[in-house]
Amino acid sequence: MIILGVDPGYGILGYGVLKIEGNRFHHLAHGVITTPKNLEMHKRLLMLKERFLKIIEEFEPDEVALEELFFFKNVKTALKVGEARGVILLTLAERNIRVEEYTPYQVKKAVTGNGKARKGQVQFMMKTLLNLEDIPRPDDAADALALAWCHAAHRKTGGTWFDQNKRY
Repeated sequence: MIILGVDPGYGILGYGVLKIEGNRFHHLAHGVITTPKNLEMHKRLLMLKERFLKIIEEFEPDEVALEELFFFKNVKTALKVGEARGVILLTLAERNIRVEEYTPYQVKKAVTGNGKARKGQVQFMMKTLLNLEDIPRPDDAADALALAWCHAAHRKTGGTWFDQNKRY
């Protein structure tokens, strides 16, 4: 099974790809999709869709773990991230790819055991858990790998670890 983790954004979208074989999680790829700041929003969204589609075509994920839009101080930013999420969700729906959504708390809890972990802790755990040579960078790519890991762990346990702490 191939799981694609997606940390949505319109300027930077993080992705991480894991292959699950039995109890083993194998790192296939991670990275980011960026769009130019000076481009009009509708063109950025089109570029995002086209580049995201290339990732889907390359890795052919069975399922996608997507970060929920959880909390933003800036409403304007939240709306734009929501638009990017919409593009991602539509692209996945067009290809009939199953999507599960997770809060940042759930992802941090799955990866580090602490739902309030800092970004550096998540990056370190992704390096350790996936036996990577380096800490995955940038943060958006590490977060996307953590989303994929979270989903794989959730599938493996039948979701029971979420019930242990309802703060999500």
